[in-house]
Formats: sequence, C-alpha cells, structure tokens
Amino acid sequence: MFKIISLLIIAINLFAVDLVNIYRQQGISGVEKELEKSLKDINYWKSYLENKNVDLGYYETKKYVLLTQKEQLEISLYEKVQDDYKLILRNNIIVGEASGDKIFEGDKKTPEGAYELIEKKLQLDQFYGPLALVTNYPNTFDKSLNKNGSGIWIHGMPFNGDREKFTRGCIALDNNELVNLENSIDYTKTILLTSQDEFKKATKDEIALILSFIYKWKDAWKYSDINEYLSFYSKDFKRADRSDFNLFKEQKTRIFAKNETKTINLWNIDIAPYPNSLNKRMFKILMDEEYLSPTVKFYGKKELFLEIINNQVQILTED
Repeated sequence: MFKIISLLIIAINLFAVDLVNIYRQQGISGVEKELEKSLKDINYWKSYLENKNVDLGYYETKKYVLLTQKEQLEISLYEKVQDDYKLILRNNIIVGEASGDKIFEGDKKTPEGAYELIEKKLQLDQFYGPLALVTNYPNTFDKSLNKNGSGIWIHGMPFNGDREKFTRGCIALDNNELVNLENSIDYTKTILLTSQDEFKKATKDEIALILSFIYKWKDAWKYSDINEYLSFYSKDFKRADRSDFNLFKEQKTRIFAKNETKTINLWNIDIAPYPNSLNKRMFKILMDEEYLSPTVKFYGKKELFLEIINNQVQILTED
C-alpha cells in the first residue's frame, strides 16, 4: 500500500500522461511502469532538484556532512536542513605526516574519499584524547584498488605531552572541539568527505544524471537485459576481492540467462561526491535494496562507486 501511495504522489507531480486510463487498461503495474519511465528521465530529476542544494551531495538518510580539506588543515561540519546545508562549525586539524592518498599500512597518509562513521570509541589510550570516531577505511573501492591499512579515526589530542604536528593517517583536532563536534552529530547519519585540496562541489546536473542512471540500471537488472546492464559498468570494473569485469560478465550472463521474474526496490538513496587521487569525477552511492526472485531473497545495503566521463556514468565497483 505504501509503495502504491508513493507512486501516485509522484504521478500527481508529472501531469504528463493519462494515468487513469493506463490504470483502467493495465492496472497498477501499468501505472508503475509509466512512472518508472519518468524516474529514468534526467529532466524529471533536474526539475525535482531545482530548489535543492546539492553542493555536498544528495542525501535521503544522511543529516550531517563532515568535510575535511587536508591542505587547508580544516574540517567543516554541515547539517542538512530541509533542502539546504547549514555550516555548524569549522576547526583546524592535524592529518597524516605524508601528503597524498593513503595506499598501504604505515604510509602515514590520510585517505581521500567518502567514508561512513561506523563506531564511537571511548576510554582510549590518553594519546587519542577523549574519544574517537572510526571510519570504514578501507571501503569497497579502496579494496578494489588493493589499498590496505586500518584504524583511520577522527580523534583528539594527548592529555599528557605536547601537541603533535602530524598523525599516522588519522584526522585529529583539539579535544574540546572534538567533543563539541561529536555532540553536534549523530555519527550513524554522517558522511565524511576527505580531499587533498579544495573540495569540488557536486552539481545538480551531475546528481540528476546519477539518479536517472540508477533507475535505468535497475530496469535492465530487473528485466534481465544483459547487454544494457553490462553497458553501465566500466571495463576497469573490479570488486573488493579484485575480480575483474570479465569474471563479473560471466557470472551475470549465467544468472540473467535464467530470466527469473524479479522484484527490485531501491530507496534511501545517498549520493556523495568522492574526492580521489586518480583524477576521476567520482561519486559513492549507498541505498537500501530489496531483491526478490524465486531463488534469492535479499534485504540490505547496495553500494556503488561511479565515475562520470563525458556525461556518461560507469560503475567502477559495487558491493
């Protein structure tokens, strides 16, 4: 019932087709197909985003964005307030001793990218201050590039001894500022964006392109259109286990050949710009997925790492 109501709400805003006649002739499935056409239309999303600020990304679940710019040695906290972002605080930070993107354990570099905060640690060694917020480095994309290391935190300063000049890869700030930051957020609804230099803002055209892409990709997946589906993937695609596009193609071709009837629903879509050292225009997508077929039932998270090249979207890796 909720799904039907949601679809009809979208329909009210479209005014483009006679949905009543479609419903009379084809039922709710016909209405759904007609609405999904609009969800694949970039112009629909451009209209939808017209009055929304997407500089820091598009988020249906995240409430806070932590933006770290390593060269500027600063961290900024933004709160998503309706269709805009409000700057809550900005603090000086310390980052890894070595410049550049983190590649391996012990290189003393702070990662670049978009990361979830997955845990708050208390009662730490005094060296880390009052608390630490743990990131999910290495994420799926990092692993696909064979990056390693762990323990990348946002933490404080030592209670005893002089303030350090660098970290071993973490992000550190003064203890009172760290406590103020942590008190200002729900870390489970926060995304951390880390860039080497000035952060490149997202545009409405980019976000609209990605949203329409997601629904085109889902449609090819749902209807087992293997050629269309694979066209959405980069030939440089790799999974976290480093398996490549050719193996992925073989696996999906075998699965799609069954031509099973599938239900695929995606919601709670979060789209984060993905700063990186590869000179790519990248985004990280995290969303809830429901996948139902005669052989598989899945409810969980779907994560995609995308690149935009010449106004085309390609999936670099997924989880």
